[in-house]
Amino acid sequence: MKNKKILIVDDEPAMRKNIVDLLSARGAQPIQAENAEDALLQIKIEQPDLVLLDINLPGRDGLSTLSEIKRILPDLPVIIFTAFGTSQRAIKAMKAGAYDYIEKPFELDEFLLIIQRALDFSELVGEVKELRNIVATKTSGEEEQLIGSSKQMREIFKIIGRVSQTDATVLIQGESGTGKELIADAIQQHSLRSNKPYIKVNCGGLSESLLESEIFGHEKGAFTGAISQRQGRFELANGGTIFLDEINNMPQALQVKLLRLLQHQAFYRVGGEDPIKVDVRIIAASNKDVESEVNAGKFREDLYYRLNVVQINLPPLRERKEDIPLLVWHFLKKFGKRKDFVVPAEEMEKLMNYSWPGNVRELENVIQRTVVMARENVLTVGPLGSDLKGEEILSYIAGELKKGIGFKAIVANVEKELILSALNNTGWNRTKAAKFLKIHRRLLYSKMKEYKIQKRFFEPAEKN
Repeated sequence: MKNKKILIVDDEPAMRKNIVDLLSARGAQPIQAENAEDALLQIKIEQPDLVLLDINLPGRDGLSTLSEIKRILPDLPVIIFTAFGTSQRAIKAMKAGAYDYIEKPFELDEFLLIIQRALDFSELVGEVKELRNIVATKTSGEEEQLIGSSKQMREIFKIIGRVSQTDATVLIQGESGTGKELIADAIQQHSLRSNKPYIKVNCGGLSESLLESEIFGHEKGAFTGAISQRQGRFELANGGTIFLDEINNMPQALQVKLLRLLQHQAFYRVGGEDPIKVDVRIIAASNKDVESEVNAGKFREDLYYRLNVVQINLPPLRERKEDIPLLVWHFLKKFGKRKDFVVPAEEMEKLMNYSWPGNVRELENVIQRTVVMARENVLTVGPLGSDLKGEEILSYIAGELKKGIGFKAIVANVEKELILSALNNTGWNRTKAAKFLKIHRRLLYSKMKEYKIQKRFFEPAEKN
């Protein structure tokens, strides 16, 4: 809650002071109001991240104040203070849009947990709105472009053009790093739902229980720690599009629930009894051949046929090498904006002859790293991934020493390249990358921070 503006609306000065002290100690920026009129004024001026609202206020009560707050800022989370948790007014407050309510006197840990969840929810809503605005306003900018002139890519562009104007479910298949997410983005950007919510879920980054709650949401009390109701990604995507990445890693139990949703356009929150109807277009992606997964008994056949209405198969970069020069120039323009780079023929040949196990993502990182390390405007590609042989390593080190680069800088460059290679080969899953490198995850995080290694696109945070 650091630097978050939290408005406390209570007519008891002692209560306000206690909460102000509590929140200030945790880095928040508390704002105070003793009545409804003052609270509404503060909301318009300060634009807080969260409101703590007493239901019993002098003059205008908490319920009517809540209604006015929701009229001014519909997405602003409001937590109600009530002396009786089962009172009709508390129930009415929840129906009127309160995020949650808490009984006075409250337990400190529960109070802080509810506040943190409300702030997390607020950030998620803001994230969804930001994505919606990006999708609504973005043009064919450099970062969003799909690059390729090969026959395979030209055929894929045609499919995108045709499928974008429908609500058909799309299954995108391809190795990690081939650009499946960019294909999904292009379909959504040109679709009839382009100005509606666009939500992304990585089905391979969470445990089964967390993934179920993430996708379908949960009711208050559904499990330990479910302090309040939470909307799932399908609910947030209602009217728009949801992108289910790594669908091949979805647990079998969740595959059944997803199948029911596809059949009935309805689902149940975890712990819920009432079905929730949604209108959502699904784009799914897999880094493995899903039909093979079906034959191996790892993926439900009926779900596969539901998802496989339109299939797009992205070829690995090694099978469309004629696209490499285009991609190289694209990434040089993206990362080397202040320099006009020259690419010697032998350097381009080196890039063309490499196998690119990490595909386009690996190529992008190689060009970015080369641009950052370049002293002149001539592109000089260093050692490339797993194709590097022992004698080439010695040659590379000797060459760097001749350039006047010190031992520590060379070791740092090698470390950074190893980390980037591991991240590329694991789809930027830091837990898997750490295991691949046989180092502790905390060390990997520390090194990523040290070398300023960051993801390129928004993905849900990993939870392990």
